[in-house]
Amino acid sequence: MPKDRAPTRIQRKNRKAILDAALEVFSSRGFRGATVDEIASAAGLSKPNLLYYFPSKDAIYMALLEALLDSWLDPLRALDDSGEPLDQLLGYIRHKLDMSRDAPRESRLFAHEIMQGAPRISDILTGELKALVDDKAALIARWSAEGRIAPVHPQHLIFSIWSLTQHYADFDVQVRAVLGDEDPFDSAPDFVDTLFRRLLTP
Repeated sequence: MPKDRAPTRIQRKNRKAILDAALEVFSSRGFRGATVDEIASAAGLSKPNLLYYFPSKDAIYMALLEALLDSWLDPLRALDDSGEPLDQLLGYIRHKLDMSRDAPRESRLFAHEIMQGAPRISDILTGELKALVDDKAALIARWSAEGRIAPVHPQHLIFSIWSLTQHYADFDVQVRAVLGDEDPFDSAPDFVDTLFRRLLTP
């Protein structure tokens, strides 16, 4: 889409429709299984109209992933070294679980990319993501050393938070099949809070 002037209301609406449709298609089919025609159809646009906004399937996919990663990393960025460590970490965990409840397609989109070896975001993972995790891991390690939380391997703590909270989005069908009529998010928050509270309390 031309960038020499601010987009019109219709252009903003169409761009959002494309990204919403692409999220649904990519999260269910993965990058390889998705087609521009399918995304255009789901967005209610013609293929040439879609290509006015995004020149390729790759461009749509990267726009989604970059927006996802930015929003996904915000709660980790928000860990505050001036706050109470246990409250900060449990708040982060609750936020991640809320994201799995409210944005499951985004989680599955990211999982698809990682399972393929992260061919399109490897630079982000080894750059921006690693730098942020290194910074917050150092903070967690300091909290442990000061006795403000229990001794814990900081990177593995972060990995375990990611894997447990995102499980409810990435394996939603399995979780709901096992639980039956119970909504997993009715009981998951208390369980996850208790699990990590017991792990982290000095």
